[in-house]
Amino acid sequence: MTDEGLPEKPTGTDPLVPRPAATVMLVRDAAESIEVFMMRRHAAMDFVAGVMVFPGGGVDDRDRNADIAWFGPEPGWWAERLGVDTGLAEALVCAAARETFEESGVLFAGPYSGAGDPGIVSDASAYGEARAALANHSLSFADFLRDEKLVLRADLLRPWDNWITPKEERTRRYDTFFFVGALPEGQRADGENTEADRAFWSTPQAGLDDFEQGNSFLLPPTWTQLNSLAGRSVADVLASERKIVPIEPNLSLGEGSWQIEFFDSGRYNAARNHRAPLGRGPRSGESER
Repeated sequence: MTDEGLPEKPTGTDPLVPRPAATVMLVRDAAESIEVFMMRRHAAMDFVAGVMVFPGGGVDDRDRNADIAWFGPEPGWWAERLGVDTGLAEALVCAAARETFEESGVLFAGPYSGAGDPGIVSDASAYGEARAALANHSLSFADFLRDEKLVLRADLLRPWDNWITPKEERTRRYDTFFFVGALPEGQRADGENTEADRAFWSTPQAGLDDFEQGNSFLLPPTWTQLNSLAGRSVADVLASERKIVPIEPNLSLGEGSWQIEFFDSGRYNAARNHRAPLGRGPRSGESER
């Protein structure tokens, strides 16, 4: 990767096969605008270091055929909206909930009762040991839910977008499905994980402004999602019916650097600047954790 988070010049001929992944935009209403939970990837990370991201990650093999208690739209509903088969749809929703818990401490699950609305966990910090075990892969999400008699609250998530890493990327590629979910009442997003050195709540516009002013770096998918959330309320976002169409940007080499091309790349490339210096404090529109 280059210092701007874009690929080095490719050396192979066959593109990498993208790995399915899930990313979740945690949102909450604030005094003046919706806020979204963001993290900055640790500078020591070997992939997109220093970049601002939402909680998320690749689908784990154990997210597939997980055999867990499930409340909300069935996998077939998700498959139709995400444009994938039922098995992958189920795995993506499981990965979305698992990664959100691992990386932010927010848990989209409730006590399993076998019938009716299961409610929602009000204090996910009680599962701190399990969270650490999930992060180091010594525990599967399905086993965690079964052990704690919890049901996955798929109804608290909404499908939002789908981005595929450009073919020119020779390090790793992802077929990433974006979800959105409101911060459950009583829970707290903390960003306590090994992949981020900073976590905070920000208005979408503040995140966009920071990028344009050269104080942070956003990859095109994150930049696009912030644009899609700006000026909206949580209720509006959750009520949105999104048509999911895969977006796979193209990369072209010009004047010694990579230029990324997608439906809104003119505005993105104009705004693109330098990566954020490490350790700065929150700016206007941001609140730490």
